[in-house]
Amino acid sequence: MRATRAGNINSDKKDLSPEQREELLRALKARFEKNMNRHKGLEWAKLQAKLEANAEKLWSLNEMEKTGGEPDVVGHDKKTGEYIFYDCSAESPKDRRSVCYDREALESRKENKPEDNAIDMAAAMGIELLTEEQYRELQKLGNFDTKTSSWVKTPSAIRKLGGALFCDRRYDTVFVYHNGAESYYAARAFRGSLRV
Repeated sequence: MRATRAGNINSDKKDLSPEQREELLRALKARFEKNMNRHKGLEWAKLQAKLEANAEKLWSLNEMEKTGGEPDVVGHDKKTGEYIFYDCSAESPKDRRSVCYDREALESRKENKPEDNAIDMAAAMGIELLTEEQYRELQKLGNFDTKTSSWVKTPSAIRKLGGALFCDRRYDTVFVYHNGAESYYAARAFRGSLRV
């Protein structure tokens, strides 16, 4: 476990040093070029210009990167001009595991509380949890979570009744399941999305 989990970051300054920016852009470019099937027809130069013009989004991508998410571009919204990033790590992001679903669930646990929760961590990172639909879109680009699982954005009607949803891929099929929102597992994290 790294010393700074995303949800525990105490920094109002959402900006990277020039060295951090350069290192992140290098990692994103290498991943972009290695996985062209995820973003056919998109050009790195245009994406890089957009990233360099948005320090706060770059900071969020760095949070995704340093917690094991391996963010990559999975789409481009032609209406808004925004690029869409998802966490594309093969398994759920390592430094976001063992978290329950949200703050209410965390506070409801009397003992053996996890360190954090998915909703607050995502908010601290400036990203959104993938929805079930987005998770299924991601799975069309490769095989993800074949040994782990990821919390997904849960409809409020389910959450009001105490539940939360998570997904994984087994037997070459994407499954959606439910758990009590207060549950947490060493093999479950969450995947996020970011629009730049």
